[in-house]
Amino acid sequence: MPTMPDARRHSPAAERNGPPILAQLQRLLPPKGVMLEIASGTGQHAAFFSAGLPGWQWQPSDCEAGALPSIAAWCEGLDRVRPPITLDVLADTWPGVPAQVDAIYCANMIHIAPWACTAGLMDGAARHLAPHGLLITYGPYLVDGEVTAPSNLAFDADLRARNPAWGLRRLADVAERAASAGLRLRERADMPANNLLLVWARAR
Repeated sequence: MPTMPDARRHSPAAERNGPPILAQLQRLLPPKGVMLEIASGTGQHAAFFSAGLPGWQWQPSDCEAGALPSIAAWCEGLDRVRPPITLDVLADTWPGVPAQVDAIYCANMIHIAPWACTAGLMDGAARHLAPHGLLITYGPYLVDGEVTAPSNLAFDADLRARNPAWGLRRLADVAERAASAGLRLRERADMPANNLLLVWARAR
């Protein structure tokens, strides 16, 4: 009988950054809850993080339907990971997403998407986060008053050459758009490879 092809896609970056991100999630999150992951990509993070957060139910999603088989393959047999769904952050409603979630995790989308997607992410988080819920974003940013690493400048130039609507975002701009949705930056963690993990919560 022929072997079925493996649907799993592989991201070396997701493999590298998984452990340090998980350490932050374990520090930040309560023992249990429901997590919505936006832009799950290959599905590696969903599989890895669910193992390290045993009290959490994980809802992976991606805007590309073609990504869902890889996510499902990585998470096969993991009873705490729900079937992946297609999610467009620009939509006014997010079908398939629970009315209220305890946290939302989004890695490496803000800079590899048009600016409107950042707005959609913030507005959607404001709709779906529980009162004490957290939006956690990960990736490279431009921070006013801080020197940008040469590797991040090169990455930004490469992104803009591939698509003029892409590129690293100013943290101040992201915070301003989050504020318009009722969210505030609660915490910043410096991560390996010149990335930041940002924790957003409802403004009080």
